[in-house]
Amino acid sequence: MPYFSLIIPVYNRPQEVGELLESLAEQTEQDFEVIIVEDGSSVKCEEVVKSFAATLDVKYFYKPNSGRSQTRNYGMERATGKYLVFFDSDCIIPPAYFSRVKACLNEKYVDCYGGPDAAHASFSNLQKAINYSMTSFFTTGGIRGGKRGLEKFVPRTFNMGFSKEVFETVGGFKDMFGEDIDLSTRIADAGFTTALFQETFVYHKRRVSLKSFYRQVYVFGMARVDLYRLHPRSLKLVHCFPAAFVVGVIAMILVSFFWIWAILPLLVYVVAIFTGALVKTKSLPVACLAVVAAFVQLFGYGNGFLNAFIRKIILKRRVNKEEELEKHYKKK
Repeated sequence: MPYFSLIIPVYNRPQEVGELLESLAEQTEQDFEVIIVEDGSSVKCEEVVKSFAATLDVKYFYKPNSGRSQTRNYGMERATGKYLVFFDSDCIIPPAYFSRVKACLNEKYVDCYGGPDAAHASFSNLQKAINYSMTSFFTTGGIRGGKRGLEKFVPRTFNMGFSKEVFETVGGFKDMFGEDIDLSTRIADAGFTTALFQETFVYHKRRVSLKSFYRQVYVFGMARVDLYRLHPRSLKLVHCFPAAFVVGVIAMILVSFFWIWAILPLLVYVVAIFTGALVKTKSLPVACLAVVAAFVQLFGYGNGFLNAFIRKIILKRRVNKEEELEKHYKKK
């Protein structure tokens, strides 16, 4: 019986699965099984998985498309390990990842942990820029695993693990937006211990264009409203920042037609993002792209949040859950 069971949902990403499995084969700690669950893909990764059968304890399952939540639950039901670990299929895992996780759990055991993500040197400039935007204190308040943060860290499924006991007690992921944050909240509410393992980072490739990145963060903004409805105390000031940013930028631009200095706060913010990205990445192209990525992220998340908040909270409109999931979520 392995100590860790790795649950990885996949949808039409055989090349990424190959890169992920290659990084897992290079782990210095091999006390794990890998469970690949293909979620109704038309481009399957079965042959890629089979090519690692001699080097990894890997199992492959195919099921009709039902979205990430049910796919992860499907994998958990078939896991044999004591501790369940979740990665996205577009992640690359550093060689010492599981050695570090085991060391952390041996030093101070917790029922659930999460880790940050980072940009690998091989990533494209756009991938590095998006990674900076998603992890920067200036854009997210450091809530995705940074050392500084405006909100207590909440594990997310691109890099998350919890014990089999947690799953048996709390249950699996709900078929909703923000399913990982919902589960993390339920785990904490059930009295289980949660921690950030700062050094157990993953390289998250995020193979997206700026257009698809906008769509992704738009869904994140919508998800925050759904989470607020389920867990009212989960909504913090930092989550409202992108919506306030959208409204503020529009207001500044309109006022600047009459008073040009109204745009000054926005320019200062742009300089802060650019400087922060330049210092961290030491790349001028990445720093320039980071400004673009930050605006895409803030406007996408802000618009999604405002749209969902107005429809669901203010106007109290009923939303067809299946249509919304199909439109924005299931095949992502």
